Amino acid sequence: MKTKFLSMVLLVCFGLSYAQDKVKYTDEELKMLKTYYFNEGFNKPATQKVSTVIMKDGTKHRGYCKTIITKKGQIAQMVFKDSITDKKETYDADQIKEAFLYASGFEKYNKVTEKFSNYGMGKRNSLKKITSNDQIYFVNQTVSLKNKKDDKEFLMQLINPDFSDYIDVYHDPFAKETQGVKFGAAPRIGGGIIKSYYVKKGDKVLWLHKADFEENYDFLFGDSPEFMAKYPYKSVDWDWFSGLVVAYTKMRIDAM
Repeated sequence: MKTKFLSMVLLVCFGLSYAQDKVKYTDEELKMLKTYYFNEGFNKPATQKVSTVIMKDGTKHRGYCKTIITKKGQIAQMVFKDSITDKKETYDADQIKEAFLYASGFEKYNKVTEKFSNYGMGKRNSLKKITSNDQIYFVNQTVSLKNKKDDKEFLMQLINPDFSDYIDVYHDPFAKETQGVKFGAAPRIGGGIIKSYYVKKGDKVLWLHKADFEENYDFLFGDSPEFMAKYPYKSVDWDWFSGLVVAYTKMRIDAM
């Protein structure tokens, strides 16, 4: 009985100590951190809108993306129909530098630039070449799919083009979402949080899963002591990932 009592006291003390060590945020800070800033990912391009593909040799093609061939959801090949000649060509991802496509059907492009003005980011755009809010930006990246396969080149959708100065985040078409909690016949609470992305920092591209967030936290943000002091891992949540990338980017820019 005494042992059980001592164990309970130790647990309570540990919990209080842990809570005291966590950083507290204002309502405004929490609102910023909990806002989702990434563009919506999409999996199928529109076939009737004129898209642009820029090859590694600098040539540019305008036409219609008729078909894509994917591996684990990432574009490995593209069948492209020229808007002038109507000629169809098949391009491998390793031939393409970048592409500006459009979402098909109900897959909507999420315009995030409006959100930044509330938190000091303004409407700056690190990808000056993007001129249309309707275009979806894809870029060639060499990556190991799910960190398990050999490195190969794919066309991947950049979902943070407006704040990709230091960290690039790419859509994972096979990403799962959290399910939330359900009590009896009541509606499900929470859920819908994306569990994985592909992330590039410096020359390294990795598949970042919710379960590996702590392991990679220092790699992502550790080169900013100011950020690590304000947002230590034990004080944040995976659900805040896009807000954390925004905050990190702003701190790095302000420190320049």
